[in-house]
Amino acid sequence: MKIGIDFGTSYSAAAAVIDGRVRTVRFGEEQQFRTTVYFPEAVPDPSQFELTDALEAQVDALVRSARAQHTRAANEAQAARREQAARLPADQREAALALIATPASRSETDLRRDAIRAVRRQWLEEQVREARASAASLQNAVYGEDAVEAYLTEGFGNLVQSPKSMLGYQLAPHVRQTIVGIAGYILEHIRLSASQQLGINVRSAVLGRPVQFRSSMGDAGGDQALAILTEAAAGAGFDEVSFLEEPVAAALGYHAQSAQRHRTLVVDIGGGTTDITLAEVGGADAPVVLGSWGIARGGVDVDLSLSLSRFMPLFGKAVTRVPAHHFVEAATVHDVVRQRDFQRRDAYREVAEPFGPRLIALQQPGNTTRLSRAVESAKIELSTREDHRAELGYIEPGLALATSARDLGESAGPFLGFVSDLLREVGAEIDARLGEAPSAVFLTGGMSRAPYVREAVQRCFPQARLVAGDPSLGVVSGLAFAAAQAA
Repeated sequence: MKIGIDFGTSYSAAAAVIDGRVRTVRFGEEQQFRTTVYFPEAVPDPSQFELTDALEAQVDALVRSARAQHTRAANEAQAARREQAARLPADQREAALALIATPASRSETDLRRDAIRAVRRQWLEEQVREARASAASLQNAVYGEDAVEAYLTEGFGNLVQSPKSMLGYQLAPHVRQTIVGIAGYILEHIRLSASQQLGINVRSAVLGRPVQFRSSMGDAGGDQALAILTEAAAGAGFDEVSFLEEPVAAALGYHAQSAQRHRTLVVDIGGGTTDITLAEVGGADAPVVLGSWGIARGGVDVDLSLSLSRFMPLFGKAVTRVPAHHFVEAATVHDVVRQRDFQRRDAYREVAEPFGPRLIALQQPGNTTRLSRAVESAKIELSTREDHRAELGYIEPGLALATSARDLGESAGPFLGFVSDLLREVGAEIDARLGEAPSAVFLTGGMSRAPYVREAVQRCFPQARLVAGDPSLGVVSGLAFAAAQAA
């Protein structure tokens, strides 16, 4: 059996078509889970490498070996040249021998530097092997909201949130290996959960992908992301995986529930990306995709903006001389490197009260995650309410922050600007290339719940009927149909 998997930035889900109907895989009591995994064992960190006595002994041994090998090779090379010179005519031999000098030996500094690099590389590889071996059993890994709770309760280990958002960025080899492993754990969790509930050993899947991955490398970032997911899926036990653009999948799901043929614009706005597909759907004929567009912007951009504009001033942003990027590091919880950079900074003891002590408190294990959850809760609540109060007692007794719907509107403004620009670009291309505008706009993805998102979409396509799809399952349902057709 082939299943559909929506490996999302914020949440993930899986489903299969059985007897013509979509059956979603449950994770606990839910039909999706937060794309987060907690390992009691920390993911190896190269910056923690130190030359212990044992490692120093390895360095010395490598230096001795390299020195002996270099000396032996140099002597052999010199002997070979002398032998060649001895075969020359007598009048040339003396001059040739005079030119053969003793080869310069490599300095101890060079030999030791190379030896330390080799030992560090071996150490890191061993750390990765040990971490993967200890976490290979799924009983040691916790997923979704339970992962966040476990991390906050234990106060140690490693919490990885939204690994999808890192797939398209420049990654050092050891970081890439770690990301492959983490994505693999999540996909294996999905595969085993599906196998248990469907009563069959699931080995193949259709994975959703955005039109455009979040990336620092352009198209190469998208290629890398797909390569990482393919490798991770193989490690998770999948024999075969294929990819389908997420808005195209949503169009397939919408097609299955549409009796009349019509042209629709599918707008999928998730945590990390906004993806759009124009398609002919409905009726007895197969759906026809007419075009797809996307930008690497989503709900996490609103979270970051709200955090920096309203929450981080409590910690001294724009009030103290603390560099602005420190606050970005603290707020970007899905970026493991930035989180480590922030948590290791020893720069806040001289910052005036109350900001210095608050920053130091924010550095404590789990507190950036707690703050991120508070920001996300504020974003969700303010989408339907005028006011919200976030309790931040874990930073400072009695500390709280009141926010308003206006605050959210201002924070969401840049994101809505990007989305509106994309929608206008899509509308202009449809007019120029196809002529006929869509009669309906099908909205899906977590951010489609937000009224301000729906209003922005309606402003760009005022003549279209707005159809609210399932924000959580609109994509995975279409992926399940695609998987059934490909099986």
